[in-house]
Amino acid sequence: MHVSRCLASLLASAGLQSLATALNLNITAVGAQNGASTLECWTMDTPFSIASTPGIAGSASIVLGDVTNFTYVVIPSGLDGGLHHAPSNQWVWFVSGLAYITLPTDETTAAFVSGEFGLIFAADTADVSRLGHRTQYSGITETVSIAMPTTDGMIPSHSRLHYGPCSTEEIAGYAFLASGLS
Repeated sequence: MHVSRCLASLLASAGLQSLATALNLNITAVGAQNGASTLECWTMDTPFSIASTPGIAGSASIVLGDVTNFTYVVIPSGLDGGLHHAPSNQWVWFVSGLAYITLPTDETTAAFVSGEFGLIFAADTADVSRLGHRTQYSGITETVSIAMPTTDGMIPSHSRLHYGPCSTEEIAGYAFLASGLS
């Protein structure tokens, strides 16, 4: 805790807090192009900001948009979800367990370890993807996920960094914020 406060003070005194606020969230998305599902690495257009809300003041935060509901799902270990589409444009957060996504039209794959790096966006709905994607839950314990469909099916404002899932380095950058600004 003391080290974090010292680092935050150093960042602030060095004028580097603006660097933290310019950091954008990168996430893997299941998108679609030309009727086929894709795995893509997206960067959100809105950068993190430094919260002033009591209880989290000084923390990095980002608004991801409005959602219509919030569904908590417990998925049994070993379940093969088969080929399916995203039911709607939605955020999915793998809270615990393991999820493995494959595409039927190419060999691109993505493994999602739960927790802070388990957030994805699913946008391969039936109107944009012919076959969808396959999700397998191959962990030794259940996988818990939270599905959050966006209001009016909105896709968050983003830029595609590349096709394929984000690398660990591309999604772990915000860990600097947690260690340096709290």
